[in-house]
Order: sequence, then C-alpha cells, then structure tokens
Amino acid sequence: MDVNELTDVTYEVDRGLATITINRPERYNSFRARTLDELIKCFKTAWASSEVGVVCLTGAGEKAFCTGGDQKQRMETGDYGPSESGLFEVDALHRVIRDIPKPVIAAVNGFAIGGGHVLHLLCDLSIAADTAIFGQNGPRVGSFDAGFGTGYLARVIGEKRAREVWFLCRRYSAAQAETWGLVNKVVPAIELTAEVRNWADEILRLSPTSLKVLKQSMNIDTEHFAGIGQMAQSTLKMFGGTPEAKEGIAAFNEKRTPDFSPYRSN
Repeated sequence: MDVNELTDVTYEVDRGLATITINRPERYNSFRARTLDELIKCFKTAWASSEVGVVCLTGAGEKAFCTGGDQKQRMETGDYGPSESGLFEVDALHRVIRDIPKPVIAAVNGFAIGGGHVLHLLCDLSIAADTAIFGQNGPRVGSFDAGFGTGYLARVIGEKRAREVWFLCRRYSAAQAETWGLVNKVVPAIELTAEVRNWADEILRLSPTSLKVLKQSMNIDTEHFAGIGQMAQSTLKMFGGTPEAKEGIAAFNEKRTPDFSPYRSN
C-alpha cells in the first residue's frame, strides 16, 4: 500500500510535521481493519522520512478524534472487514505509535472514545480542543482493552481514576481531562491546529537523537503492557462470539440499553 492509495486516512508533511488524519467523519472516525493498515503505513512512512521530526494524529471534521472500532461494520459483517495481512492490526498500531522514534502529538478535536481514547493515550503528548470528550465504551458494548488502555492509563491518571473510567463508562470534558493529567493542554477548537504547530516547532529545534533515546527510555517502564495487550486480544476474540458480547453490540446498534443480567453469575 502506498500513501497515495489511502481511502480511510490522509497523510501530509509540512515543515517537519507529518499529520496523519483518520478520514471517516461519517463514522465518527471509527476504524475498520483497512483504517488500521493505513494508519500503520503512515506512521512507518513518517518514521522512515528524514523530512519528518514530529507526527500529529488527529481526526477529520469537528465531531470526533476517533471513536474506536467501527461497531456498525462489526454488526454488518461480524468483523471489522478485510485487511492486508488478514489480521485486525490494532496491536500493531499501538506498537508503532510507541516505537516510532519521533514524538507523536494527539490533536484531540472531538470524541476520543473507546479504542480512540486508547490511541490518544498512547501518543506522547495530547493537545485537546475545548470541545473534546473523553471516555471508554468497552463494557457497554461487550468489549475491553486489558493492555495499554488499562495499565498505562492507570500510570497516567492513577488507579482509582482509571477504574472509574472503565467501570462507569462516563464521558469527561477536556477540562476534566486536563485536571487529571490525561492531556497536556486544552485550547479553543479554532486554535488546535496552530497550537500543535507551535509545539511541533519547539520540538523540531531539539536534538532528534536525544528525543529518540528519551522516548525509548520512558517506554521501558511500561513495555510489559504490550504482552498483556496481546493476551487480551486473544481473549477478546473468543469473547466476541459469546451471547454476552453479541448483546452488547446489538444494543449499541439498536440504540438501547443492553441487558447483561443473565451473565452476572458466570
């Protein structure tokens, strides 16, 4: 796949800053399997480019940064659609965001929910529009993230708050996210792009080798969450075929409250 063949994502480079945009606003920038393939391709292209020193990840439009896996796609076909490898490469996307030896800034322009919340969390820095909304959704739709989305979240905002995020599935404002340390800065939505540019320009004046080693050294302490995440994906694949998980996704698509009561005794 070439960056000129993208359908779900756009890729632009301007003065050292590569901007990767999830371009599915009609689906609130949720991702299907092809979206993940394209995101990985763009991150690797930025990694290999000597013209790029900073990467920005964002979503198209004003409503959403990313809302995780495309549940409509999942309901329609039973999966997230075809991919180049035949695999749903969410672990590989998480891996490349952490492994790319260049700072990654999340420009959170709207809803960062579920798997989209995990993506912004994994970015090195997060700048949010004042209209951004944060939260998890897995237990509401019969899903979960037991890797970076839980363990690393607890490192960032603390155990009690991380458990609240996952056990209640509430929505949190940009102001609340900033108070918790979940984002670095909140700006008016109209200023988001300019603020990312300002941060990128500051970073681009610094030693790229120093930044590379600093990022790798900071990652070491939480690297074990990658293995936990792989185990969780195996479990999630099995769980996805159960009546409990199917009730969650059906309720989501039917816009009703799921009935998980039959499964509490298991």
